[in-house]
Amino acid sequence: MLTELRNRGVTDILFVCTDGLTGFPDAIDAVFPLAVNQTCVVHLVRQSLRYLSWKERKSCASELRRLYTAPDADAARKVLEELTAAWADSTTKTAALQVWDRAWDRFIPFLAFPTEIRRVVYTTNTVESLHMQIRKTIKTRGHFPNDHAALRLIWLAINRANTHWRTGYNWTTAMAVLRIHFGDRIPDNT
Repeated sequence: MLTELRNRGVTDILFVCTDGLTGFPDAIDAVFPLAVNQTCVVHLVRQSLRYLSWKERKSCASELRRLYTAPDADAARKVLEELTAAWADSTTKTAALQVWDRAWDRFIPFLAFPTEIRRVVYTTNTVESLHMQIRKTIKTRGHFPNDHAALRLIWLAINRANTHWRTGYNWTTAMAVLRIHFGDRIPDNT
């Protein structure tokens, strides 16, 4: 899929946020080696909370928040070490922290960005939500007379989804920061 994108004219990808699919980050690195390859923080939180009991989840989630709100990778590593020491007596909490430790190299790239754009790049949830709405629309129809009918229905589903989105991101500031970070890799017409 990535090679096909490159063959169809995509020359550069700046930032990729993936949900931890095995092999996908390696494929991205092979085809687009300059791309920043980030694991979705929301997926990491969910995966680590699965190891915890319902009673532990709320308090541990607030402690894990310190990891992805750290000012930089060194501060996040310090938080991970503090939590590892504090939670050493609990096997479930230790297992929850091992999720972060295993994904560390794919977790820390977004910590290099200023806080203005971290909210834009830390999760895949927006895209997953759109895909869910498109699948729901297509699933209820079943059969399409031709490809144009299917494309029209997908277009309508995207337009309907767009009306429910809230604009919580300051894209003007985010684009300015991305231009500083990535320089001439961002075309002027965006």
